[in-house]
Amino acid sequence: MFVQVIKGRTSDAAGLRRQTERWRSDIRPGAIGFLGSTVGVATDGTFIAFARFADEKSAAANAERAEQHAWWEETTKYFDDEPSFRESSDVTTLFDGGADAAGFVQVMEGTVTDRTKAEALETPEMLAQLRSARPDLIGSLRVWFARGAFAEAAYFTTEEDARKGESSSEFSGPEHEFAELYGDMSFIDIRDPLLTGP
Repeated sequence: MFVQVIKGRTSDAAGLRRQTERWRSDIRPGAIGFLGSTVGVATDGTFIAFARFADEKSAAANAERAEQHAWWEETTKYFDDEPSFRESSDVTTLFDGGADAAGFVQVMEGTVTDRTKAEALETPEMLAQLRSARPDLIGSLRVWFARGAFAEAAYFTTEEDARKGESSSEFSGPEHEFAELYGDMSFIDIRDPLLTGP
């Protein structure tokens, strides 16, 4: 899997959503190697998108399509500044990854100091406990970049369920160890995600 993570700022969330919906109806049918996408705008105007492709070659071929290029040129008008692009084929999933039925998506961005140690904490036993304690968490998609940087989209049944799960004492896990390895993270709450399958 190859994932493009696009992030920017907008003062016209409704306009960007219309553009995304137009992509789904007009551009998506011919998209090469498209596996799905997660798109949304937070209440502060932060736009975030995870676009998933079969591989880097497919993503590049899609970008070269005339209709894709024209659509993106129109879409950039809805951003307050130039959006950032990050791409990677280094992708890991939690549980079943994402789900188009999710009602709430939380995006986390940060840098892990030791990825090997961090992933070693995610033992089958710990993940089984997490799945049991947090039925609100459908899964997640984590995209890795250089020097331990990552962007992760976590998919939940609803925001209400997610908030209840956060305050639950049923799962504690290796919280101290995770905090030391992951340090400070930023969070983007997408309360009305636009989720597109292949």
